Amino acid sequence: MSANFWTSSHYKELLDAEEVDVVHQLDKERGITLDDFKLIKLHMSNYIARLAQNVKVRQRVVATAITYMRRVYIRRSMTEYDPRLVAPSCLYLASKSEESTVQARLLVFYIKKLYSDDKYRYEIKDILDMEMKILEALNYYLVIFHPYRSLSQLLQDAGMNDTAQLTWGLVNDTYKMDLILIHPPHLIALACIYIASVLKDKETTAWFEELRVDVNVVCLQNLNLHPIAVMRSFQET
Repeated sequence: MSANFWTSSHYKELLDAEEVDVVHQLDKERGITLDDFKLIKLHMSNYIARLAQNVKVRQRVVATAITYMRRVYIRRSMTEYDPRLVAPSCLYLASKSEESTVQARLLVFYIKKLYSDDKYRYEIKDILDMEMKILEALNYYLVIFHPYRSLSQLLQDAGMNDTAQLTWGLVNDTYKMDLILIHPPHLIALACIYIASVLKDKETTAWFEELRVDVNVVCLQNLNLHPIAVMRSFQET
């Protein structure tokens, strides 16, 4: 795995927001709108998280699986690649790439346990076959850098260790969107720290001014994360 984000395949694969919010022609022909596209990816992100909770893997595996799933649909249509199969297959691949391997048969067992709908009924062979298709769609680029990697250090530096749980939760929530495909992970971490500082009434202005980052980009991400911030503020009260 590359030790430097700026020389990694992850950095080279970053996209503009306009490149991410694109519905493939085959999906358009089936009546899938951009809003539908986003909602399906959100549902599949929740599906991955729910499945991961049952097979007991680390949050990092969940984040990697969701990133794979979201990357796949930059290049492939949902008409060709059924999200109900892509989601568990991405979790299976992520568990291996993150060295926390989950057996395919265990995924199949919990899929059948969690969902009675026959449309979710896939077998081991289906997951293994889709894994190969996902690898091809990803161009075999499997290295993912996550905001978690720098979060603890940044929180300590900002003197906000007491907000670690809140900030970690905010980072988890960013995977409900495509931010990991668009922004460097450390900027996502900074945006979540900023939101946590507002929710907890922490003064961090001076600390942010000392950082060598594009504050405009961090503020832009705060706007993207605004619905999550509102939700979290209600949870905190």
